[in-house]
Amino acid sequence: MRVLVLFDYPAGPGGLATQGDLLFKGLQELGVDVHAVHYESNQEKEWYYRWFKPDVVTGVGYWGYVPHLVLHAQQFGVTAVPWLVADGYIANYQEVLNTLPLILVTSNWVKEMYVRDGISGRNIEVLPVGCDTDRFRPFAADDPKVAAVRNALGIHPDELMILTVGGDAASKGAQEVMHALARLNGRMPQWKYVCKVWPQERTDSQNQADFQLAHQLGISDHVIYTKYKISRNFMPYLLSACDIYAAPSRLEGFGMTQVEANACGKPVVSLRAMGMLDTMVHGETALLASIADEIVLKEVVVGAESGFDGRRTVVFDTPRTVDYRASSEDIAAHLGELMVNEDLRLQLGAAGRSRVMQHFDYRVVAKRFLKIVEEKLGII
Repeated sequence: MRVLVLFDYPAGPGGLATQGDLLFKGLQELGVDVHAVHYESNQEKEWYYRWFKPDVVTGVGYWGYVPHLVLHAQQFGVTAVPWLVADGYIANYQEVLNTLPLILVTSNWVKEMYVRDGISGRNIEVLPVGCDTDRFRPFAADDPKVAAVRNALGIHPDELMILTVGGDAASKGAQEVMHALARLNGRMPQWKYVCKVWPQERTDSQNQADFQLAHQLGISDHVIYTKYKISRNFMPYLLSACDIYAAPSRLEGFGMTQVEANACGKPVVSLRAMGMLDTMVHGETALLASIADEIVLKEVVVGAESGFDGRRTVVFDTPRTVDYRASSEDIAAHLGELMVNEDLRLQLGAAGRSRVMQHFDYRVVAKRFLKIVEEKLGII
């Protein structure tokens, strides 16, 4: 089988780039004839189509990338199998997607959202995002690289470190975590809450709102925000530096960092919804909060990013849930249980790593990809 993988190549630290890169790496290690190219590099993609003649072109992205992941390949008679993530609501390309023999999505919840928005589920298969369990593995607290992370963040050895990582922290549930920590403040061992965010204009404004909330809740002395760019090489040590990974994400089609935290032997506090229903097991690898609120829209404004000429308003026949909020009461209960019980933290972390290795290791995902393509398309 000849496979061309389209993603943000060469891979940076972003989630979509990592998703594509690990599939590429897994297929290489399995001996598959595979190449990678940037999803927007039309000239280079055409070059591969003409001489490599791939049996399958698999592109990573959300549905708005259809022109890059599907339509361009179809111009050259190549079979496109997009590997898609969620984006709240699918506004366009239903007709194109419904003609494809195979669509891959990252979780059962993402499949539900695509079906809800007009895509036939007949040819949708779930393929989870891979995790490099060789790199993302448990490191001891006294490992010099882990200790250096905590020192740089100002975390004292006798303090518990709770961590959230995201483009911005609020989208990963940081405000709900702050409300939970405010409930616990003064009744738990010493702690610090670290939010690692990505430097960008949107993040700066969101950080200010988050800090204002921390001040209002009286926990600002315990909250640390860091917004420097980092590489994937640094992430395993950052995750290993924490005691609890908390990310009750508001919108999450898979939850890559939650899985990576489990791979590093860390217990996860998250939301009992969306992609986490596939990746986390409540009481075994994570503690999952219930949904306190759903953000429902009656209409949405879309534009060029969705393949439309100009801005337009789409009015829903049935209002759509586009965001979730976790119960801060549940989060407080889960965090409180973990903060006072080291044995439970170790138990959940160990079970989490075992499950990641079994289901989400990038080599397991690559084998699953080949099996799906063979069964659905008859290509070997």
